[in-house]
Amino acid sequence: MGFKVIAYEKENGEVPVENFLNSLEVKMRAKVFGMIGILQEKGNQLREPYSKHLDDGIFELRCKLGNNITRVLYFFFYEGEIILTNGFVKKTNKTPREEIKLAKDRRKDYIERIIGK
Repeated sequence: MGFKVIAYEKENGEVPVENFLNSLEVKMRAKVFGMIGILQEKGNQLREPYSKHLDDGIFELRCKLGNNITRVLYFFFYEGEIILTNGFVKKTNKTPREEIKLAKDRRKDYIERIIGK
């Protein structure tokens, strides 16, 4: 059984992860899409070095190409859904707290809007 990967969409229709992925250099974008494919296949069985739990149900998908490091944050939702919330190019050793907070805020918004339907 595969997982379903969904990009978080803001209320105004903007999809931040899509915008981020489109901003990446072609090879890195291909690598990230490859990793998303593996995530779709393995879901919560995917472990380090490819995926890491950060905090309170927020995970990061880890992509490295040469010296460039890219992260896409996500969480698991009902029935095998994986929601991609945001992505960033990693410049420091630790994942910035504001990126984790953004993922949590988007998760809260997503759940409220889905449950509210």
